[in-house]
Amino acid sequence: MARGDDSGRRRRRGAAASTKSAAPVRRIDKKDPPKRSEPIAATGAVHTASDAASPVAATLPLLALSPARLLELQRSYVERVNALWREFLTEPQKLSESLSDPRFADEAWRQNTLAALYARAYLLNAEFMNKLADSVEADRKTKRRIKFAVQHWIEAAAPSNFLALNPRAQKRLLETKGESLAAGLANLLKDLARGRISQTDESAFEVGRNVATTEGGVVYENALMQLLQYAPRTEKVYRRPLVIVPPCINKYYILDLQPDNSFIRYCVEQGHTVFVVSWKNPHEPEARMTWDDYLELGPIAAFRVAREITGAEKVNALGFCVGGTIVATALAVLYARGEDPIASLTLLTALLDFEDTGVLDVFVDEAHVRMREQTIGKGGLMPGLELANTFSSLRPNDLVWNYVVNNYLEGRQPPPFDLLYWNGDSTNLPGPMYCWYLRNTYLENNLRVPGKLVCCGQPVDLNRIRVPAYVFAAREDHIVPWKAAYASARLLPGSGPGSVKFVLGASGHIAGTVNPPSKNRRSYWVAPPQAGLPADSEAWLHAATERPGSWWPDFAAWLAPFGDGEVPARRQLGSAKYPVIEPAPGRYVKEKA
Repeated sequence: MARGDDSGRRRRRGAAASTKSAAPVRRIDKKDPPKRSEPIAATGAVHTASDAASPVAATLPLLALSPARLLELQRSYVERVNALWREFLTEPQKLSESLSDPRFADEAWRQNTLAALYARAYLLNAEFMNKLADSVEADRKTKRRIKFAVQHWIEAAAPSNFLALNPRAQKRLLETKGESLAAGLANLLKDLARGRISQTDESAFEVGRNVATTEGGVVYENALMQLLQYAPRTEKVYRRPLVIVPPCINKYYILDLQPDNSFIRYCVEQGHTVFVVSWKNPHEPEARMTWDDYLELGPIAAFRVAREITGAEKVNALGFCVGGTIVATALAVLYARGEDPIASLTLLTALLDFEDTGVLDVFVDEAHVRMREQTIGKGGLMPGLELANTFSSLRPNDLVWNYVVNNYLEGRQPPPFDLLYWNGDSTNLPGPMYCWYLRNTYLENNLRVPGKLVCCGQPVDLNRIRVPAYVFAAREDHIVPWKAAYASARLLPGSGPGSVKFVLGASGHIAGTVNPPSKNRRSYWVAPPQAGLPADSEAWLHAATERPGSWWPDFAAWLAPFGDGEVPARRQLGSAKYPVIEPAPGRYVKEKA
């Protein structure tokens, strides 16, 4: 799976790859149409051959667009615009038919013929722009950036986002005699003061009161995390505990929102003694913490304490999202030290191979990483608000413009929603840790290369993690693409042929993971046991079988044999050495960014 020695250098060049070997770009006029092989500079300008030799031109990514494809798109677009215009003039009643796009599904759009016209015109223009972006010929990163920028421009330009063009917002303005406008302006001013758009009624939730309520206690803490142990809910428990390491870029309670959708509670109900890392929300005292600190003070400390409290020689480890990357790196360190701390490893929507990082790739290149290193790489904080806004921008219709319309144009309050409350409860990251993570994973993809990295004084080699593994990915995940998670699963050697199990769930990064059996929603795919995961992820999917409902019972059945038998449950949490410090969920999770 590992690339050659030049892979890191290719990765570092990113979108700023050298174009010195590219053919010069000729001036284009009507008598000399561009050939398919002659790229146009990314700025949209046309350069002469002498321009192409300039330092600026040499650093720009090269783009090309087939004239034949452009002509085809233009012809189709003009025909459809003319058809729409004829329909408006001769058969305007047809425009009152409902649109599938939820932004224009309200009856107010159908009752207003002019509004129905420009809604359809917008959708037509959006389709044309997307097809145009898809037709650009460029390197993968540049093409993704073009599509990302075009999509953001399209979604920002929707007529539903403007009071003067939104008949539903206008109707509400008249019905409320202007009160909706006043309420919308008040909502806007409030959000401007806090630097983000409100997505839910945050006053409806409180950590420890109606989210993160599974009973337990804090049995250990250090400068970066508190370790929570949860009270048993069965008469007997497995001898080996389950240690869960969530992402440090979010609060852990995404796995413990409400009792009916709590993954933590579900694991406890299956008879596991569950320990969970609750990361501290870093502030100035933690501003110099490094990736090594997160390994030592996070999973390495958690594994040790869980083993000492339970008396088990090994634990079962689970890492979610970035927590999975941290766990795998920490395990490589422990094995290099000669330790053997776990019986099984579970990764949920986590990356070890960062070759394909999906839409997040548009934000990362050498210039960006170097800027972060110069500003916060030796001390400082990556603000949680900036991280939260970045993730919201990945789904602008759902997480930005939907609330612009609801909160500001219509003057409504967003309804209470536990998931969106968690989404807005952002966390900072220490600058040195964040910069190391950006460069060595997203930019250079060093983690998958044995011995390329040294962490906590040890060479990192994922091949040392020779234990059975359960790897879950979500099919519509835009943060951890499922094929990248599959490639990451193939980096794990397991404990022998067929000991790495890959499971693919429906839906996205969060909804695919947090899918309790009681809801009986969605589905997941599993493949028959085989000697190893095929190199081709599509071949795996072709052989897989879709099963209805939650993947949680499949995971519980897989994990049970690694519990090392059952023992009577101890009702007292912690131990003489590690007494309960405070009830769960603890202080750290309540700290705000």
